[in-house]
Amino acid sequence: LAGDFVLKEVARIVQSRIRRDEVFARYGGEEFAIILPETGLQGSVALAETLRQKIEEHIFTFQQDSIKVTISLGATVLVETDRVANDLIKRADEMLYEAKRTGRNRVCH
Repeated sequence: LAGDFVLKEVARIVQSRIRRDEVFARYGGEEFAIILPETGLQGSVALAETLRQKIEEHIFTFQQDSIKVTISLGATVLVETDRVANDLIKRADEMLYEAKRTGRNRVCH
């Protein structure tokens, strides 16, 4: 139950920071994806860093217990050599796992 609470709170925080034309979706158990049309790498990384900070600073309280939450994020952009959507997703996933491998609570791009 605490995990579901945290996921819902994270989703609420993210949704409050993105624009109407941006798409936010749960991608896996504890993974989310954000599609940022017409946003370059610099803008994507800036948003990811803002979200990382907001989530780290947020007080998650579930049944009177505080839960420390951090996130790791991977950012990338669509490139001409991408043939299918999975090319983009694979690169974003690689950046996410780089963030996890190199200490967590960070943005890699």
